[in-house]
Amino acid sequence: MSVRSLCLAILSFGDATGYEIRKESTEGRFSYFEDASFGSIYPALARLEAEGMVTVREEPQAGKPARKVYSITEAGRTEFITSLCEPQAPDTFKSPFLLIALNAAKLPPEIVRRALERRKAQVLEELRLLTGPDHDQECAHPGSNWTREYGIACMNFTLAHLEEHGDALIKIAEDAARPLAAAAE
Repeated sequence: MSVRSLCLAILSFGDATGYEIRKESTEGRFSYFEDASFGSIYPALARLEAEGMVTVREEPQAGKPARKVYSITEAGRTEFITSLCEPQAPDTFKSPFLLIALNAAKLPPEIVRRALERRKAQVLEELRLLTGPDHDQECAHPGSNWTREYGIACMNFTLAHLEEHGDALIKIAEDAARPLAAAAE
């Protein structure tokens, strides 16, 4: 998904400022789809406006510059739906934790143990966000509910795998450290 499509996706749920689009793409319900910086959002919005995909209006604020609020147009909705109909790129997953796991035999066991505990804490935090009080009730949007449930399933699987196989990862580091400790004696 491009930043352009991400902007259209967010605006398809309601009007937003560039700041609100950034917040939704980093912390909100759209944070799972694409990384988007202010440096990519504002140029994308400017192009979308120039092409008639979005409109912008200025809302005055007391003691501050007017804020720009973007709205998707029918042409923007059509383009967004068309972009979703194209074959999607493979999902990407990047994990600093997995780099540590890959190199567990080169690291002290305590470093691996801490990384494992940190990853578990991160997964638990994601689960808390996905299942917390904001999500006590199903929302009226069925796609949002399905996507949230998918995320919960992925996080639960990840947590279960870390719990069941974390000791094996630590053992890799411990086994590699034994010959080094013996040689130092």
